Amino acid sequence: VQLVDSGGGSVQAVGSLSLSCPASGYTISNYCMGWFRHAPGKVRDGFAAIYTGVGSTYYAGSVKGRFTISHDNAKNTLYLQMNSLKPEDTGMYYCAAVRAYCSGGFEDLREYEYNYWGQGTRVTVSS
Repeated sequence: VQLVDSGGGSVQAVGSLSLSCPASGYTISNYCMGWFRHAPGKVRDGFAAIYTGVGSTYYAGSVKGRFTISHDNAKNTLYLQMNSLKPEDTGMYYCAAVRAYCSGGFEDLREYEYNYWGQGTRVTVSS
């Protein structure tokens, strides 16, 4: 599976951005997929996951209510809608995938659970 992150950019606080992650090589119809953020000076953290088989999702508390993860099986693409952005959301954003069920909990936000990764797209939120 090849993943290509896109859609990053610069935005002011409380603004919105939408990221996409088209997949090629395999159909991502029964994959656990996630979004991760690598903020400056911090480790890479997962914050949203979705099981593409049924569309069930899990979010970290820091983004719940602001970010929405979704997928389109017809387009074989993962999406992330980010609203009410904050300066602390700044970082490199990565999509990831693994051909497995999502657990539906915090385990889905651990990067070692995933074996396919996008190249990353940068998001900068200014105050």
